[in-house]
Amino acid sequence: MLLAPSLCFGQTDPGPRKGAVGAGGFYPSLSAGETAIFNDALLRFQEVDSVSGTIESGSGLGPGYNANSCAACHVYPAIGGSSPAINPQVAQATLDGAKNTVPFFISATSPVRAARFKSDGGVHDLFSIAGRSDAKGCTLAQPNFAQAFQANNLVFRIPTGLFGLGLVEATPDAVLQANLAANQSLGVTGHFNTSGNDGTITRFGWKAQNKSLLIFAGEAYNVEQGVSNELFPNERNAVTGCVFNQAPEDATNIYLNSNASVTSSDVVNFALFIRMTAPPTPTTASASELNGQKLFTSTGCSLCHSTSLTTGPAIYTGMSNVTYHPYSDFALHHMGFTMDDGIIQGTAATDEFRTAPLWGLGQRLFFLHDGRTADLMQAIAAHNCGVPPPTFAGEPTPPPPPPQACTSEASRVIGQFNALGSSEKQDLLNFLRSL
Repeated sequence: MLLAPSLCFGQTDPGPRKGAVGAGGFYPSLSAGETAIFNDALLRFQEVDSVSGTIESGSGLGPGYNANSCAACHVYPAIGGSSPAINPQVAQATLDGAKNTVPFFISATSPVRAARFKSDGGVHDLFSIAGRSDAKGCTLAQPNFAQAFQANNLVFRIPTGLFGLGLVEATPDAVLQANLAANQSLGVTGHFNTSGNDGTITRFGWKAQNKSLLIFAGEAYNVEQGVSNELFPNERNAVTGCVFNQAPEDATNIYLNSNASVTSSDVVNFALFIRMTAPPTPTTASASELNGQKLFTSTGCSLCHSTSLTTGPAIYTGMSNVTYHPYSDFALHHMGFTMDDGIIQGTAATDEFRTAPLWGLGQRLFFLHDGRTADLMQAIAAHNCGVPPPTFAGEPTPPPPPPQACTSEASRVIGQFNALGSSEKQDLLNFLRSL
């Protein structure tokens, strides 16, 4: 019994995997020219923005913002990942003279968060450029997040990992549709979010609301950093005294005759970087992890978290007709009342979310769309209405919802997980942390 503590004390999340990062590099089959573009785009992804480029080299920050760089949020375990252990938003609140108060839901150890209001569905930036040395005259106030929270109007999103998404973008709709049709069992159904323009499958973002990586990058640049661009050319929070640049602030440099990365806008570089990143490398090898891999399928986890998909013809070297392992079907599924965030995006209902890809899970620090837990067991329980949204010290705890049945599509799958023996559950957790 001393040799099998899981049998005595139950299964536990082994925590983020140590050792080599195994993520963040370029796709291994890229040509020399593509690799050079990737490296240039990676530098652009790390660019730090100030208001007009007079402090940090990038320009266009604000009037409202959540961070001043893509790599501030998408950084762990490597550039292009998700939220780091130490939240950079705390320091950014007062960077360069800004007069912001750190919101109550942000701390040094919390995940990076973006805030949405249920009342309009939109992102409300945490910070204002007011007070910054490069924003003289701006008086834009921060949103009243405490009031929104008390009115049950405030929900959160954390950064999604970006590794390997070029393969996802290169996957034909027909492949996704056939995969979804083949995995409707144990109450799992699902459907795709689609473009209102051409009807094709959208697949990026927590609710699969974005059609392409370019749109994903353009929206994030506009919403998270306040930088207007060729996809989102209008300034947000454009109050009098807070607009300092011509629009769009990020654009193709038509006055240069140079290489593609230099001539292209920031958002094009961001999308290129994401498209050309390699998927995370799993380390599944131990007997426990290999057994957990089998249990992942036999319990039904793979009905949504599809183990394999295949790309179609792709423009980038070596990405055509490649079978890859994202552990996602990129479809929307009902997740029950505790995951309901009150936000509708496209055809995604308030309790529907895109299946989160699990590749890279072994080194991820925070789970679920709002980062409510850092524990895999709680993340699994949340798939069956078991873990409520986050609450915060000093803020009123909302009353519990009235008794209701959990309508999560994952309920029967979680029931099969719960029926496993303690050592089997531990094997499955160990497998997840090997991804």
